Amino acid sequence: MFGRVRSWSRGHEKLASALRVAPLAALCGLFAVPYASYTPPGAGLMLGVAGYLALSAALLAPLLWLARPVPSYALIALISFGQWLAGLDPLPANLAVLVALWVVAYRCSFRWGLAAMLVAELGILLALVNWESPSFGTFFGGSVFVVTIWLFGLYAGTRHRYLEGLEERAERAERERDQQARMAASAERARIARELHDVVAHNVSVMVVQADGAGYALDRDPEQARQAVRAISKTGRAALAEMRRLVGVLRDDEHPDTDYTPQPGLDQLEELVRGSGVPARLVVAGAPGELPEGQQLAVYRIVQEALTNALKHGGPGARALVELDFDGPELVVRVTDDGRGGAAPRGDGGHGLIGMRERVGMYGGAVTAGPRPGGGYEVLARLPMARAA
Repeated sequence: MFGRVRSWSRGHEKLASALRVAPLAALCGLFAVPYASYTPPGAGLMLGVAGYLALSAALLAPLLWLARPVPSYALIALISFGQWLAGLDPLPANLAVLVALWVVAYRCSFRWGLAAMLVAELGILLALVNWESPSFGTFFGGSVFVVTIWLFGLYAGTRHRYLEGLEERAERAERERDQQARMAASAERARIARELHDVVAHNVSVMVVQADGAGYALDRDPEQARQAVRAISKTGRAALAEMRRLVGVLRDDEHPDTDYTPQPGLDQLEELVRGSGVPARLVVAGAPGELPEGQQLAVYRIVQEALTNALKHGGPGARALVELDFDGPELVVRVTDDGRGGAAPRGDGGHGLIGMRERVGMYGGAVTAGPRPGGGYEVLARLPMARAA
């Protein structure tokens, strides 16, 4: 609530200033009628109601421009000093000095706040000079009141600057986190692009050379042509297996002996769900048809990453539900669990969501992940339905 009030005050500064001055202005208005019948002691100067209202307005008006606290406070102090020189008694509007003192201590540096406090102390001393029987006790009581207001302003200003520092550090940490995530995604894409370039360039070059040799030897030496065609087939299969490995795996493979093993697809999803380590159920709506192997692998990895997150962060007793919908124009993959959701501890250094977004982005889709309103966690991916060539 206080945050919303502060935001509104920043957007409507003049109106907020007027609302802050309104209680003191109302207090001055209440004293206008008794002032008409007031007789100052001794030879004091009598203003009358019109002069009282005019002087009160002059003292209160600078409070509307407290965005510049030092000039506002200086103007109020000068008006009060002129009032003392004219021999006028203090008015309720002179409390504007204390309001401006608090704002100077709150918004300005310690030196400005200390100077404002000393000026207010001087004002108390000058006011007591005109009294018939000034005493040290009266001066001490007024000084304690002024110093208390000054200290409250210093404390509020210090706390405000501390909270602003915390917000700034939080925003900087968030920007750095987003930057690290973008750098991780860019590094991953660059690594895959370099490896794919090397693999494709080398193997295609070999295939072109073998194909040219087969074309020259086709009539003169059919056996040599057949050997060249076999070499083309072998090189193409090796290149295809290598490309599957690079496109399908964003991290280094932990098992080098499986480099040429076909990557998993939709047929292995049920086995993945059963062996995920978290109680899970697979629900499929519609028929998948003949999806490209790369898109099947993307679905498999998304489900795998989501189930891994449920196992790591869902907590004991968490259960998961994997839903695939092939009926619409988009392939929808939804993995939900009933675990701790937003209350789960945050892990450091993970790039699972980044990897999922990279996979889905290759096919023009989108993925979202986050705690569910009713508890638990949800990963939702949508991919355009592609068909195998």
